Amino acid sequence: MVATEEEKDDFTLYLEEQLKDPAFRKCWEEDEAEFQLRLAIIDARNETGMTQEQLAKASGLNQRVISRIQTGNANPTLRTIGKLARGFGKKVEIKFV
Repeated sequence: MVATEEEKDDFTLYLEEQLKDPAFRKCWEEDEAEFQLRLAIIDARNETGMTQEQLAKASGLNQRVISRIQTGNANPTLRTIGKLARGFGKKVEIKFV
């Protein structure tokens, strides 16, 4: 389902405009997977109501590691991503779309 212009948020509208620039699009496409991972972690924390500290205890990770992942200052391994998922009571699903 495609969102109508009225349903799009400010970020989506801004991103669509920026993606018209080939240089921006190239950078975005190179970094999009990392952005999507950070967004998925933040969304899962919001859905569960967990703080970073609570997630750290549930996943066996250090809270600073979670913070660095969310801010894009760390490149987590698949093992770390799996620990985060288990901390949320979820599984990791990887798709190429």
